[in-house]
Amino acid sequence: MSLTNKNVVFVAGLGCIGLDTSKELLKRNLKNLVILDRIDNPDAIAELKAINPKVTVTFFPYDVTAPLAETAKLLKCIFSKFKTVDILINGAGILDDHQIERTIAVNYTGLVNTTTAILDFWDKRKCGPGGIICNIGSVTGFNAIYQVPVYSGSKAAVVNFTSSLAKLAPITGVTAYTVNPGITKTTLVQKFNSWLDVEPKVAEKLLEHPTQTTQQCAKNFVKAIELNKNGALWKLDLGTLEP
Repeated sequence: MSLTNKNVVFVAGLGCIGLDTSKELLKRNLKNLVILDRIDNPDAIAELKAINPKVTVTFFPYDVTAPLAETAKLLKCIFSKFKTVDILINGAGILDDHQIERTIAVNYTGLVNTTTAILDFWDKRKCGPGGIICNIGSVTGFNAIYQVPVYSGSKAAVVNFTSSLAKLAPITGVTAYTVNPGITKTTLVQKFNSWLDVEPKVAEKLLEHPTQTTQQCAKNFVKAIELNKNGALWKLDLGTLEP
């Protein structure tokens, strides 16, 4: 699938993997890149705008833990402004098993709410045009890091939710797939807490394994979007893209 002239909404498009993926997306001559993120970063937005002046980059503040009604209100504003959205990327995530409720709220509930809200505009049962959802999971979604079972469980939920969305595509007209990064050099993995402190040095032990850069991950992330395979479970690890 060509991304030329597409309108893409990217939740957490200014994060570590998110920012590099946003940069890669801009090389594809989108029409609009709409970034939703919790923290405004004017310097990052300016950097993105400079990459490809042909693409309009727009920022809206968004906390994925907001109630569904607030998310729906924001998406109504976005659809009013841009008329159509072709792709939604759900990318928000945290890694800290001390924050049990927030981990589930950010990694899973927020993703479900954002998806639910956009279906109101896309669902073909409501005469919508359909759309494409790309959910960022993790290899832990199918190969848990047992010292962080809350995080791993939240990512397994994302994988299963997305699989269900893909199978519902004949009903809704909305296709879906997950991209699942392996260990990537981000601030997320520099330091984090294990559940009940079962492994106080979990971050150090994790980084003993081979890793990939955010740039490597981003390149394969965009390749997966271009392949646009409904129901795909992509593994992005060590600079490779594999089903």
